[in-house]
Amino acid sequence: VTSDEISPARSGESLPGDRRIIAARAMVGLAVFLALVSLVSLDVGASGASFLDIMTATLTGREVNQTDVIILWDIRLPRLFMGVLVGASLAVSGAVMQGLFRNPLADPGLVGVGAGAGLGAIAAIVLGAALPSGLALALGNYTVPIAAFLGGWLSTLLLYRVSTRNGRTSVAVMLLAGIALGALAGALSGILVYMADDAQLRDLTFWGLGSLAGATWAKVAAAAPLIFLALAVAPFLARSLNALALGAASAAHLGIPIQRMKSIAILTVAGATGAAVAVSGGIGFIGIVVPHLLRIAIGPDHRYLLLNAALLGAALLVLADMISRSIIAPAELPIGIVTATLGGPFFLWILLRNRNLLDL
Repeated sequence: VTSDEISPARSGESLPGDRRIIAARAMVGLAVFLALVSLVSLDVGASGASFLDIMTATLTGREVNQTDVIILWDIRLPRLFMGVLVGASLAVSGAVMQGLFRNPLADPGLVGVGAGAGLGAIAAIVLGAALPSGLALALGNYTVPIAAFLGGWLSTLLLYRVSTRNGRTSVAVMLLAGIALGALAGALSGILVYMADDAQLRDLTFWGLGSLAGATWAKVAAAAPLIFLALAVAPFLARSLNALALGAASAAHLGIPIQRMKSIAILTVAGATGAAVAVSGGIGFIGIVVPHLLRIAIGPDHRYLLLNAALLGAALLVLADMISRSIIAPAELPIGIVTATLGGPFFLWILLRNRNLLDL
């Protein structure tokens, strides 16, 4: 083999099948897919309000139906933004956790965010009447989201404290402690559910199944800063996660600050997932399957994986939300049921089809 034969690769030119090119094309395709799904979602619902009709009427000077404008602006748009934020945060959190644990089955729930947030929400629903009247009035409809967010953060901080010793965080201890804290949170949640009355049980059921039905601009504004911050930080973890795939010792020899990277990754996942769970309830499938699909399609390089995960996670959750509010219209199916129904069999198919590739 002569130097002329290998010069294209050395000069940085793209080779056939180069996954960087595939990843870049996937990013463009997913951005277009998300835009199309978002536009369609604005026309889906029990009402006949149409985004296209409103835009056409505005541009042509025709009278616009104000009821349709209110439905679009106050219901569908915040719901769309919420779906994009939650889907992106869950998918990126899943990709970060899988890279951190070097395990394709890792999930944001491993850091205790889901269990802690669930316990906080259940406590707020069941014990909310015991809050001082002034505090309850001040919190209003934000009682459950705030309690869920605080529960997720507290469980994550506790998990981090348990798994950190002498300034070093053990991922193995974190995994085992996360399972233990999840079981404890589940037990406490069970006690609270046992104490709940019929009305509270209904609220608990719908919150646990996940939904974007309660999306408002206020909730979007509350969740957006943390989710945007997490999505902005995640790409800076990409090179460290790539190095960590070689092993902690190898990553350290490459100059990666392992402990600092672990701390940032855990807090990033906690913030993004805690905010998402607080405003949407329990939504599964996105955090596990989206990174799986992208690793098969574009490879494991986190420089491209994280950005594509945000786009695909957002698009899939918006699509699932459209299904949830149209399949039994005018009633609405909880979105968690849709993601589990579609995601479970699809995930099994992915595993069976790619057992050799995934080394499972």
